[in-house]
Amino acid sequence: MREQWTTESMPDQRGRVALVTGANAGLGYETAKALAERGACVVLAVRDVEKGERAAARMAGDVTVQALDLTSLDSVRTAAAALRSRLDRLDLLINNAGVMYTPKQTTRDGFEMQFGTNHLGHFALTGLLLDLMVPMPGSRVVTVSSTGHRIRAAIHFDDLQWERSYGRAAAYGQSKLANLMFTYELQRRLAAHGTTVALAAHPGMSNTELARNTPAALRLPLTWLAPLITQTPAMGALPTLRAATDPAALGGQYYGPGGRNEVKGHPRLVTSSPESYELAVQQRLWAASEELTGVKFPIADSEGSPLTSGSAATT
Repeated sequence: MREQWTTESMPDQRGRVALVTGANAGLGYETAKALAERGACVVLAVRDVEKGERAAARMAGDVTVQALDLTSLDSVRTAAAALRSRLDRLDLLINNAGVMYTPKQTTRDGFEMQFGTNHLGHFALTGLLLDLMVPMPGSRVVTVSSTGHRIRAAIHFDDLQWERSYGRAAAYGQSKLANLMFTYELQRRLAAHGTTVALAAHPGMSNTELARNTPAALRLPLTWLAPLITQTPAMGALPTLRAATDPAALGGQYYGPGGRNEVKGHPRLVTSSPESYELAVQQRLWAASEELTGVKFPIADSEGSPLTSGSAATT
């Protein structure tokens, strides 16, 4: 029988600096807590600083808090500037925070809430912090996706912000598909440099606050079924932790629960939807994301142009 990967499988993280978005509760909290317990210096990047401070107080080790609201590009830029002033390196960036099945609404910049928060906010944050990572051997960007990326799997370039029509599940699926396409295109761009790598993970069905916007018709049945079909946030965080710390993990890989249909279980390497691997769509999404956020990454494009130096440009 194959050995099951747990937090006990994690190597020592002393000397490493990790940033986890949405780390005051749920999957982010468990991810940050495990990294801190293994010796990493962990920054909790959270929208509610008070909640973040309370979460940090429950963790052992070197844990600090940074204000970050992914629904505002101004906040993302302010947070990135603050982090750059206090950190001289970044070894792990865990793009964990997200929203799910929200009613139709927009971010402060006018983006559809799920696409803007789950994808564009993290795209911008990664670009603004990446040059703290590329000098660090073994550094990793891990972005949390979902099996929901298979829901009506497409990037709707003709209506990215769902202005003509809106479906909660389909919009969520687009945002989670975007997370994977971002990871794969980022890894392609990073490969020429050879230090930082990009990976993705998903938590399966984990019992967290993320599902609070589930439509009412589904909420009661899911509440009854939850003990049977969900796992704890600590278990749900394991795929992210494996992608972040397993010495055998490689850039471009995707980790999820190893049980049936990837719903529960210990983490293993999994495969995303065929649509997520479409190179031309990945590149088109990257270009659209740069235009929408005004953030251009300080790395080669996927055609192999030379790496540039300095921080990400903004427009």
